[in-house]
Amino acid sequence: MSHRSHGFRIGVDIGGTFTDIVCLDHGGEVYVKKVESTADNYARAIIDGLRDLFRADGLRGEEINEVIHGTTVASNTIIELKGAKTGLITTKGFRDTLEIRRLRMPRLYDITWQKPPMLVERYLRTELDERINAKGQILEPLKEDEVGHALDRLRREGIEVLAVCLINSYANPTHEQRVKAIVRDRAPELPVCISSEILPEVKEYERTSTTVVNSYVLPVIRRYLSTLRAGLDGIGVAAPLLIMQSNGGIMNAESAGKMPVYIIESGPGAGVVGAQALAHRMGLPNVITFDMGGTTAKASIIENGELSRASEYEVAGGLSVGSRLLRGSGYLLRVPAIDLAEVGAGGGSIVRIDPGGALQVGPHSAGASPGPVCYDLGGTEPTITDANVILGYLNPDYLIGGALRLNAAKARDVFGRRIATRLGLGPAEAAYGAHLVAVSSMMRAIKAVSSERGRDPRRYVLAAFGGNGPLFAGALAEALQMKKIVVPPSPGLFSSFGLLYSEVEHHHSRTFLRDTRRLDLDDINRVLREMEDEGRRQLAAEGFADGAARIRRWADLRYHGQSFELTVPVAAGSLDAGSFADLEEAFGREHERTYGHRAGRDELVEIVNLRIVAQGVPDRPRFPERIRMDPDGGGDGSTRRRAYFGRGHGWLDVPIVARRHLTAHRPGPFIVEEYDATCIIPPGAGAARDEYGNIVIDLP
Repeated sequence: MSHRSHGFRIGVDIGGTFTDIVCLDHGGEVYVKKVESTADNYARAIIDGLRDLFRADGLRGEEINEVIHGTTVASNTIIELKGAKTGLITTKGFRDTLEIRRLRMPRLYDITWQKPPMLVERYLRTELDERINAKGQILEPLKEDEVGHALDRLRREGIEVLAVCLINSYANPTHEQRVKAIVRDRAPELPVCISSEILPEVKEYERTSTTVVNSYVLPVIRRYLSTLRAGLDGIGVAAPLLIMQSNGGIMNAESAGKMPVYIIESGPGAGVVGAQALAHRMGLPNVITFDMGGTTAKASIIENGELSRASEYEVAGGLSVGSRLLRGSGYLLRVPAIDLAEVGAGGGSIVRIDPGGALQVGPHSAGASPGPVCYDLGGTEPTITDANVILGYLNPDYLIGGALRLNAAKARDVFGRRIATRLGLGPAEAAYGAHLVAVSSMMRAIKAVSSERGRDPRRYVLAAFGGNGPLFAGALAEALQMKKIVVPPSPGLFSSFGLLYSEVEHHHSRTFLRDTRRLDLDDINRVLREMEDEGRRQLAAEGFADGAARIRRWADLRYHGQSFELTVPVAAGSLDAGSFADLEEAFGREHERTYGHRAGRDELVEIVNLRIVAQGVPDRPRFPERIRMDPDGGGDGSTRRRAYFGRGHGWLDVPIVARRHLTAHRPGPFIVEEYDATCIIPPGAGAARDEYGNIVIDLP
């Protein structure tokens, strides 16, 4: 081990089935560990996995510089409704904002649909007789004895955390700040979250919902992070613990414990961040990412090297195919998140015949237990993985480096009885049909982030990862007429690698409702300066002084009378009269690209919110130029397997190749087998390994 350069960074990604650990040193040496997730205490799998990794590879805790973690603990807390007992103090007349919501239904004609349960029940919501107007003027002063009575009543009910959301506090936070001070004075042990600190933006329901979610998960996240910190200390890892945010940046564990609303969707974006870094290195400005695991497939878009972010999203609302209209089934969060569209199509997705006699795939999954039929662990429902075994795409003897042997005969038998005979087809034709139905389902996710937003997928490169992404990427790209696919090294562990690419980042927003043609220059420059100062202060506290702080600015704009905004960049430095014409033009272009039209020059444009992103610039690159992994097993092309590619090609004798043997461009069809994924290069396509170890597939 003498070649090892000291100083390791660790990326830990918790999935529903597996916890993936990637350990990387500055010289590019990589050690990986995949362990089963421990749902009763997710921290245990991390500590046990690290202990095993240290023992196997001779690493020591003091060699670790940084632990970066993507976690599903916050989203699971909401999905399973296991958060803290939360109280809410609000303005008189606004007690039921949480339940009234946006009056939207996700299923328009379904009269049986019910709203999700409230995170704060009605008896725990209390009103104060105070009022501030939209200009920030006090109409009805706060009565401090009333605050005391409300607090006493909620404490008698046994609340564990308090959320405070008073009307128009984004315009003037003094009443909320006073309530917080009274709570600190009378109940110092009670955590309190005020909306003017969580989300100083217009829109009452959005602000209330975001503040309540932050409060609801706060005690759970604090407990989890302190357990994980104690566990790391226990194995001698004193390095800082950083947490992945929903927006693709990372923040320290202390900040995450105060503002957990930023880490609700902590896990899914890591792979997109990794793909962005990969695309930058390869000189690819426009990429669509495709991440397929055991239960879902997720897509996102990278444009001109920039991640696509949604300014709000819903959690625990079931699967989202990215539609901006079918909302209302989950809990709304108005915080930036990597814009992902998700469909229920993964390796474990169940294949069935519906009452109309049509073949359906997902959204229900066989999960890890009992899993697909071919795992031979008691599964009885045919799945996509069973179909792929029947088609010859998966090696029955070599999954997870040979640790998992598959029962192909059992898969063929169940698929034949349950699916093929009912369709009047042979097992291979029925399995290929299921494969194509899964592809069409995944196309919905890709279209949701591209063509539905005015982007043509044919002009983008497909980056495929996740345990099943490389297996489906060829068929998916062919169906969408895309011309190039990139499959990174260790595609099944790519989300953990993505964590190591991410940078410290903080997002701040503030409502600034003004018409662009009647703007006070001093006013907007002052607000932007205040927001930038806040971002710099936060970065300085985390060790990024002035020279190491990068600030970028954005604005949410809309035409006068619209309900929804589009976000466009704002130039650095002091704004002048010409800046607003530039902003209007940028907004007009974005409106035309997204919706297919723009208004005339006389149409008024409004600024709604100002946003800044404060990024910590590290003193050295986050990722080495080259990474060195143990060479994978697998063939050199001399072994072959029969695989089925539809009626046009039928059964073909296909070479099995390991990534390291893919030195020159090779025409398809062939199959690349690795420890954590299988990659199919279909007939008519070809592939080679590039200088960074990626498989680059070209389609006709």
